Amino acid sequence: MKLTSALPMFAGAAALLLAGCATSPNTVGVTNQNQPGPVVGRAIGAGVGAVAGNVAGAGVGLAEGASGAAKSAFDNTQRVVRYWHEEKTTDGRTIMVSEEYLVDANGRIVRKVQ
Repeated sequence: MKLTSALPMFAGAAALLLAGCATSPNTVGVTNQNQPGPVVGRAIGAGVGAVAGNVAGAGVGLAEGASGAAKSAFDNTQRVVRYWHEEKTTDGRTIMVSEEYLVDANGRIVRKVQ
């Protein structure tokens, strides 16, 4: 498709999009804002917009939750945690000795590091 043949199509689509834009209820428009028609139209538009927004939000939340759940099964993040405890030496001294453990993403011990 040539650009010159697509230009009227894009101009028509832009005109349709801009023709449906909402304006502030405080500005003077083509209709009388004191009549019930525009008031009911705005109320219905707000209700439909709220429902459509919530449906879209629920869909996005469902998709993100499903991807997070699927991704968590493959999460093998591990880190080393060091615990300290006291030990007495044969000559009577008390010293701090560390033990290192490999833990998973939830903090559960996987194994002791040697």
